[in-house]
Amino acid sequence: MFDRRLLLNFDWTLLITVSALALIGTASLHSATSGWMGGGTPLYLKQLSWFGIGLFLALLICCFDYRHLEHLGSHFFVINLALLVAVLFFGKKTMGATRWLDLGLFNLQPSEVMKVVIIIAFARYFSRHGHFRGHRLRELAIPFALLVLPVVLVLKQPDLGTSLLILFIAVVMVLFAGISRGVLVFLLLLAILGAGGGWFMLHDYQKERIYTFLNPERDPLGSGYHIIQSKIAIGSGGTLGKGFMQGTQSQLSFLPERHTDFAFSVFAEEWGFAGCLVLLLLYLFLVMWGISIARRAADRFGMLLAVGVTAMFFWHIVINLGMVIGLLPVVGVPLPLFSYGGTSMVTTMIGTGLLLNVSMRRFMF
Repeated sequence: MFDRRLLLNFDWTLLITVSALALIGTASLHSATSGWMGGGTPLYLKQLSWFGIGLFLALLICCFDYRHLEHLGSHFFVINLALLVAVLFFGKKTMGATRWLDLGLFNLQPSEVMKVVIIIAFARYFSRHGHFRGHRLRELAIPFALLVLPVVLVLKQPDLGTSLLILFIAVVMVLFAGISRGVLVFLLLLAILGAGGGWFMLHDYQKERIYTFLNPERDPLGSGYHIIQSKIAIGSGGTLGKGFMQGTQSQLSFLPERHTDFAFSVFAEEWGFAGCLVLLLLYLFLVMWGISIARRAADRFGMLLAVGVTAMFFWHIVINLGMVIGLLPVVGVPLPLFSYGGTSMVTTMIGTGLLLNVSMRRFMF
Protein backbone atom coordinates (compact mmCIF):
# COMPACT_ATOMS: atom_id res chain seq x y z
CA MET A 1 0.00 0.00 0.00
CA PHE A 2 1.25 3.49 -0.87
CA ASP A 3 2.34 5.47 2.16
CA ARG A 4 0.79 8.94 2.04
CA ARG A 5 3.54 10.26 4.30
CA LEU A 6 5.89 10.09 1.29
CA LEU A 7 3.91 12.87 -0.40
CA LEU A 8 3.38 14.83 2.80
CA ASN A 9 7.14 14.79 3.44
CA PHE A 10 8.18 15.58 -0.13
CA ASP A 11 11.05 18.08 -0.02
CA TRP A 12 9.61 21.01 -1.99
CA THR A 13 12.30 23.33 -0.59
CA LEU A 14 15.08 21.35 -2.28
CA LEU A 15 13.18 21.01 -5.56
CA ILE A 16 12.37 24.75 -5.71
CA THR A 17 15.99 25.70 -4.92
CA VAL A 18 17.38 23.43 -7.63
CA SER A 19 14.77 24.59 -10.16
CA ALA A 20 15.52 28.26 -9.40
CA LEU A 21 19.25 27.70 -10.00
CA ALA A 22 18.57 25.81 -13.25
CA LEU A 23 16.26 28.54 -14.58
CA ILE A 24 18.72 31.32 -13.71
CA GLY A 25 21.45 29.31 -15.43
CA THR A 26 19.32 28.77 -18.54
CA ALA A 27 18.52 32.50 -18.77
CA SER A 28 22.23 33.31 -18.47
CA LEU A 29 23.02 30.71 -21.14
CA HIS A 30 20.47 32.36 -23.44
CA SER A 31 22.29 35.66 -22.98
CA ALA A 32 25.75 34.12 -23.46
CA THR A 33 24.82 32.44 -26.76
CA SER A 34 22.30 34.93 -28.17
CA GLY A 35 24.81 36.24 -30.73
CA TRP A 36 25.79 32.83 -32.05
CA MET A 37 24.98 32.27 -35.70
CA GLY A 38 24.01 28.95 -37.22
CA GLY A 39 20.97 26.73 -37.43
CA GLY A 40 19.71 24.10 -35.10
CA THR A 41 18.14 24.26 -31.68
CA PRO A 42 19.55 27.06 -29.47
CA LEU A 43 21.73 25.82 -26.63
CA TYR A 44 19.51 27.30 -23.93
CA LEU A 45 16.55 25.27 -25.21
CA LYS A 46 18.71 22.13 -25.27
CA GLN A 47 19.76 22.90 -21.69
CA LEU A 48 16.11 23.34 -20.73
CA SER A 49 15.28 19.97 -22.27
CA TRP A 50 18.15 18.32 -20.34
CA PHE A 51 16.80 19.86 -17.16
CA GLY A 52 13.36 18.44 -18.00
CA ILE A 53 14.85 14.98 -18.52
CA GLY A 54 16.85 15.31 -15.31
CA LEU A 55 13.75 16.43 -13.40
CA PHE A 56 11.84 13.41 -14.70
CA LEU A 57 14.68 11.10 -13.57
CA ALA A 58 14.85 12.80 -10.16
CA LEU A 59 11.11 12.26 -9.60
CA LEU A 60 11.42 8.70 -10.92
CA ILE A 61 14.18 8.01 -8.36
CA CYS A 62 11.81 9.21 -5.63
CA CYS A 63 9.37 6.41 -6.52
CA PHE A 64 11.51 3.61 -5.10
CA ASP A 65 13.13 3.23 -1.73
CA TYR A 66 16.77 4.39 -1.84
CA ARG A 67 17.75 1.45 0.40
CA HIS A 68 17.46 -0.85 -2.63
CA LEU A 69 20.55 0.94 -3.98
CA GLU A 70 22.57 -0.69 -1.23
CA HIS A 71 22.08 -4.03 -3.01
CA LEU A 72 22.49 -2.61 -6.53
CA GLY A 73 25.56 -0.49 -5.80
CA SER A 74 28.11 -3.13 -6.82
CA HIS A 75 26.28 -3.77 -10.13
CA PHE A 76 26.25 -0.04 -10.96
CA PHE A 77 29.97 0.18 -10.15
CA VAL A 78 30.95 -2.72 -12.42
CA ILE A 79 28.80 -1.43 -15.32
CA ASN A 80 30.17 2.10 -15.02
CA LEU A 81 33.72 0.79 -14.78
CA ALA A 82 33.13 -1.19 -18.00
CA LEU A 83 31.86 2.00 -19.69
CA LEU A 84 35.02 3.84 -18.63
CA VAL A 85 37.12 1.07 -20.20
CA ALA A 86 34.95 1.25 -23.35
CA VAL A 87 35.70 4.98 -23.59
CA LEU A 88 39.42 4.20 -23.97
CA PHE A 89 38.73 1.99 -27.00
CA PHE A 90 35.58 3.39 -28.60
CA GLY A 91 35.36 6.88 -27.15
CA LYS A 92 34.65 10.01 -29.14
CA LYS A 93 37.65 12.36 -29.28
CA THR A 94 36.97 16.08 -28.89
CA MET A 95 39.56 18.84 -28.30
CA GLY A 96 42.30 16.33 -27.49
CA ALA A 97 40.29 14.37 -24.91
CA THR A 98 38.39 11.08 -25.23
CA ARG A 99 35.57 11.28 -22.72
CA TRP A 100 32.32 10.43 -24.49
CA LEU A 101 30.60 7.35 -25.89
CA ASP A 102 28.48 8.00 -28.97
CA LEU A 103 25.16 6.24 -28.29
CA GLY A 104 23.40 7.57 -31.39
CA LEU A 105 20.75 9.78 -29.79
CA PHE A 106 23.24 11.36 -27.37
CA ASN A 107 26.82 11.26 -26.15
CA LEU A 108 27.37 9.69 -22.73
CA GLN A 109 30.20 10.77 -20.46
CA PRO A 110 30.68 7.80 -18.06
CA SER A 111 33.11 9.75 -15.87
CA GLU A 112 30.25 12.12 -14.89
CA VAL A 113 28.04 9.19 -13.93
CA MET A 114 30.90 7.67 -11.92
CA LYS A 115 30.62 10.55 -9.44
CA VAL A 116 27.18 9.27 -8.38
CA VAL A 117 28.18 5.61 -8.61
CA ILE A 118 31.21 6.06 -6.32
CA ILE A 119 28.91 7.78 -3.80
CA ILE A 120 26.58 4.76 -3.77
CA ALA A 121 29.53 2.33 -3.56
CA PHE A 122 31.14 4.16 -0.63
CA ALA A 123 27.81 4.61 1.18
CA ARG A 124 27.21 0.89 0.81
CA TYR A 125 30.63 -0.07 2.18
CA PHE A 126 30.76 2.34 5.13
CA SER A 127 27.17 1.67 6.16
CA ARG A 128 28.07 -2.00 6.52
CA HIS A 129 31.52 -1.47 8.07
CA GLY A 130 31.17 1.12 10.80
CA HIS A 131 33.91 1.33 13.46
CA PHE A 132 33.42 3.23 16.70
CA ARG A 133 37.10 4.25 16.96
CA GLY A 134 37.47 5.06 13.28
CA HIS A 135 38.63 2.95 10.36
CA ARG A 136 42.19 1.68 10.33
CA LEU A 137 44.39 1.43 7.29
CA ARG A 138 43.62 -2.19 6.39
CA GLU A 139 39.88 -1.48 6.62
CA LEU A 140 40.30 1.22 3.97
CA ALA A 141 41.89 -1.17 1.46
CA ILE A 142 38.58 -2.00 -0.27
CA PRO A 143 37.42 1.66 -0.57
CA PHE A 144 40.89 2.52 -1.88
CA ALA A 145 40.61 -0.19 -4.55
CA LEU A 146 37.11 1.05 -5.46
CA LEU A 147 38.50 4.56 -5.84
CA VAL A 148 41.78 4.05 -7.63
CA LEU A 149 40.35 2.14 -10.62
CA PRO A 150 37.92 4.83 -11.84
CA VAL A 151 40.35 7.65 -11.01
CA VAL A 152 43.11 6.08 -13.13
CA LEU A 153 40.70 5.40 -16.02
CA VAL A 154 39.39 8.98 -15.95
CA LEU A 155 42.95 10.35 -15.80
CA LYS A 156 43.78 8.39 -18.95
CA GLN A 157 41.01 10.15 -20.94
CA PRO A 158 42.56 12.65 -19.85
CA ASP A 159 40.20 14.47 -17.47
CA LEU A 160 42.04 15.84 -14.44
CA GLY A 161 39.05 17.86 -13.19
CA THR A 162 36.61 14.92 -12.97
CA SER A 163 39.24 12.59 -11.49
CA LEU A 164 39.94 15.17 -8.76
CA LEU A 165 36.21 15.53 -8.11
CA ILE A 166 35.78 11.77 -7.68
CA LEU A 167 38.78 11.79 -5.32
CA PHE A 168 37.50 14.76 -3.26
CA ILE A 169 33.99 13.27 -2.92
CA ALA A 170 35.49 10.00 -1.70
CA VAL A 171 37.77 11.78 0.80
CA VAL A 172 34.79 13.66 2.30
CA MET A 173 32.86 10.40 2.68
CA VAL A 174 35.83 8.63 4.28
CA LEU A 175 36.33 11.48 6.76
CA PHE A 176 32.63 11.50 7.55
CA ALA A 177 32.60 7.73 8.05
CA GLY A 178 35.48 8.17 10.48
CA ILE A 179 39.16 7.21 10.45
CA SER A 180 41.63 6.84 13.28
CA ARG A 181 43.97 9.74 14.06
CA GLY A 182 47.08 7.81 13.06
CA VAL A 183 45.60 6.91 9.68
CA LEU A 184 44.59 10.55 9.12
CA VAL A 185 48.17 11.75 9.74
CA PHE A 186 49.56 9.01 7.49
CA LEU A 187 47.15 9.88 4.66
CA LEU A 188 47.95 13.59 4.95
CA LEU A 189 51.68 12.84 4.59
CA LEU A 190 50.91 10.51 1.67
CA ALA A 191 48.83 13.22 -0.01
CA ILE A 192 51.67 15.75 0.32
CA LEU A 193 54.17 13.30 -1.17
CA GLY A 194 51.65 12.32 -3.86
CA ALA A 195 51.10 15.96 -4.82
CA GLY A 196 54.83 16.37 -5.35
CA GLY A 197 55.21 13.15 -7.32
CA GLY A 198 51.98 13.77 -9.25
CA TRP A 199 53.54 16.79 -10.93
CA PHE A 200 55.69 14.49 -13.08
CA MET A 201 52.59 12.54 -14.18
CA LEU A 202 50.80 15.58 -15.55
CA HIS A 203 50.51 16.21 -19.28
CA ASP A 204 52.25 19.27 -20.70
CA TYR A 205 48.97 21.15 -21.15
CA GLN A 206 48.04 20.43 -17.53
CA LYS A 207 51.39 21.80 -16.34
CA GLU A 208 50.75 24.83 -18.55
CA ARG A 209 47.48 25.41 -16.68
CA ILE A 210 49.37 25.47 -13.38
CA TYR A 211 51.89 27.97 -14.77
CA THR A 212 49.02 30.07 -16.12
CA PHE A 213 47.25 29.93 -12.77
CA LEU A 214 50.35 31.27 -11.02
CA ASN A 215 50.94 33.99 -13.62
CA PRO A 216 48.23 34.48 -16.30
CA GLU A 217 50.05 37.52 -17.74
CA ARG A 218 52.99 35.39 -18.92
CA ASP A 219 50.92 34.51 -22.01
CA PRO A 220 47.99 36.99 -22.16
CA LEU A 221 46.92 36.07 -25.71
CA GLY A 222 47.43 32.32 -25.29
CA SER A 223 47.03 30.15 -22.21
CA GLY A 224 46.30 33.12 -19.94
CA TYR A 225 43.59 34.57 -22.20
CA HIS A 226 40.63 32.72 -20.61
CA ILE A 227 41.30 33.67 -17.03
CA ILE A 228 42.25 37.27 -17.84
CA GLN A 229 39.01 37.81 -19.81
CA SER A 230 37.03 36.10 -17.06
CA LYS A 231 38.39 38.42 -14.38
CA ILE A 232 37.75 41.47 -16.59
CA ALA A 233 34.13 40.33 -17.09
CA ILE A 234 33.53 39.74 -13.37
CA GLY A 235 35.19 43.00 -12.36
CA SER A 236 33.38 45.09 -14.98
CA GLY A 237 30.03 43.98 -13.55
CA GLY A 238 30.50 46.36 -10.63
CA THR A 239 27.84 46.47 -7.94
CA LEU A 240 24.65 46.08 -9.97
CA GLY A 241 25.98 44.77 -13.30
CA LYS A 242 25.47 45.94 -16.88
CA GLY A 243 22.05 44.35 -17.32
CA PHE A 244 20.67 41.23 -18.96
CA MET A 245 22.28 40.64 -22.40
CA GLN A 246 24.31 43.84 -21.99
CA GLY A 247 27.68 42.37 -20.99
CA THR A 248 30.36 43.52 -23.42
CA GLN A 249 32.88 40.76 -22.65
CA SER A 250 30.33 38.06 -23.46
CA GLN A 251 28.24 39.74 -26.18
CA LEU A 252 31.36 40.85 -28.11
CA SER A 253 32.87 37.35 -27.77
CA PHE A 254 35.92 38.33 -25.74
CA LEU A 255 35.07 35.64 -23.17
CA PRO A 256 35.80 32.06 -24.39
CA GLU A 257 33.88 29.01 -23.15
CA ARG A 258 31.23 31.36 -21.80
CA HIS A 259 28.51 28.72 -22.10
CA THR A 260 30.38 26.03 -20.13
CA ASP A 261 33.30 26.57 -17.73
CA PHE A 262 32.98 30.37 -17.62
CA ALA A 263 29.18 30.67 -17.46
CA PHE A 264 29.43 32.37 -14.06
CA SER A 265 31.58 35.16 -15.55
CA VAL A 266 28.73 36.05 -17.94
CA PHE A 267 26.27 36.21 -15.06
CA ALA A 268 28.65 38.28 -12.91
CA GLU A 269 29.16 40.85 -15.67
CA GLU A 270 25.42 41.26 -16.27
CA TRP A 271 24.17 41.17 -12.67
CA GLY A 272 27.18 42.45 -10.75
CA PHE A 273 28.00 41.88 -7.09
CA ALA A 274 24.33 41.97 -6.05
CA GLY A 275 23.35 39.22 -8.49
CA CYS A 276 26.38 37.10 -7.57
CA LEU A 277 25.48 37.42 -3.89
CA VAL A 278 21.98 36.08 -4.56
CA LEU A 279 23.36 33.21 -6.65
CA LEU A 280 26.00 32.30 -4.06
CA LEU A 281 23.39 32.35 -1.29
CA LEU A 282 21.26 29.95 -3.32
CA TYR A 283 24.22 27.58 -3.73
CA LEU A 284 25.10 27.92 -0.03
CA PHE A 285 21.51 27.11 0.89
CA LEU A 286 21.62 24.06 -1.40
CA VAL A 287 24.73 22.71 0.35
CA MET A 288 23.40 23.47 3.84
CA TRP A 289 20.08 21.83 3.00
CA GLY A 290 21.93 18.74 1.78
CA ILE A 291 23.79 18.54 5.12
CA SER A 292 20.47 18.94 6.92
CA ILE A 293 19.01 16.02 4.95
CA ALA A 294 22.05 13.90 5.92
CA ARG A 295 21.54 14.74 9.61
CA ARG A 296 17.84 13.79 9.46
CA ALA A 297 18.29 10.59 7.43
CA ALA A 298 16.59 7.48 8.78
CA ASP A 299 19.66 5.23 8.52
CA ARG A 300 23.43 5.29 8.04
CA PHE A 301 23.26 4.39 4.33
CA GLY A 302 20.89 7.31 3.64
CA MET A 303 23.06 9.65 5.68
CA LEU A 304 26.23 8.70 3.75
CA LEU A 305 24.35 8.94 0.45
CA ALA A 306 23.25 12.50 1.29
CA VAL A 307 26.76 13.43 2.45
CA GLY A 308 28.26 12.17 -0.82
CA VAL A 309 25.78 14.03 -3.05
CA THR A 310 26.24 17.23 -1.03
CA ALA A 311 30.02 16.86 -1.31
CA MET A 312 29.63 16.49 -5.09
CA PHE A 313 27.66 19.75 -5.27
CA PHE A 314 30.07 21.51 -2.91
CA TRP A 315 33.26 20.62 -4.79
CA HIS A 316 31.74 21.46 -8.17
CA ILE A 317 30.76 24.92 -6.92
CA VAL A 318 34.04 25.65 -5.13
CA ILE A 319 36.32 24.46 -7.96
CA ASN A 320 34.36 26.19 -10.76
CA LEU A 321 34.09 29.51 -8.91
CA GLY A 322 37.74 29.23 -7.86
CA MET A 323 38.68 28.71 -11.53
CA VAL A 324 36.79 31.68 -12.96
CA ILE A 325 38.07 34.18 -10.38
CA GLY A 326 41.67 32.97 -10.64
CA LEU A 327 42.02 31.29 -7.23
CA LEU A 328 42.38 27.78 -8.70
CA PRO A 329 43.84 26.39 -11.97
CA VAL A 330 41.41 25.87 -14.85
CA VAL A 331 40.57 22.14 -14.83
CA GLY A 332 37.31 22.09 -16.78
CA VAL A 333 34.81 21.61 -13.96
CA PRO A 334 31.26 22.85 -14.75
CA LEU A 335 29.08 24.88 -12.36
CA PRO A 336 26.09 22.66 -11.36
CA LEU A 337 22.76 23.61 -13.00
CA PHE A 338 24.48 26.57 -14.70
CA SER A 339 27.12 25.43 -17.19
CA TYR A 340 25.87 23.92 -20.45
CA GLY A 341 26.11 20.12 -20.65
CA GLY A 342 23.59 17.29 -20.86
CA THR A 343 25.45 14.66 -18.83
CA SER A 344 26.41 17.19 -16.17
CA MET A 345 22.80 18.40 -15.83
CA VAL A 346 21.37 14.87 -15.70
CA THR A 347 24.00 13.74 -13.17
CA THR A 348 23.24 16.74 -10.95
CA MET A 349 19.51 15.99 -11.12
CA ILE A 350 20.10 12.31 -10.31
CA GLY A 351 21.98 13.51 -7.23
CA THR A 352 19.02 15.77 -6.44
CA GLY A 353 16.70 12.78 -6.81
CA LEU A 354 18.77 10.84 -4.27
CA LEU A 355 18.58 13.73 -1.80
CA LEU A 356 14.80 13.99 -2.30
CA ASN A 357 14.52 10.24 -1.79
CA VAL A 358 16.45 10.27 1.50
CA SER A 359 14.58 13.35 2.71
CA MET A 360 11.05 12.04 2.07
CA ARG A 361 11.80 8.68 3.76
CA ARG A 362 13.37 10.13 6.91
CA PHE A 363 10.41 8.94 8.99
CA MET A 364 10.69 5.30 7.81
CA PHE A 365 12.72 2.78 9.82
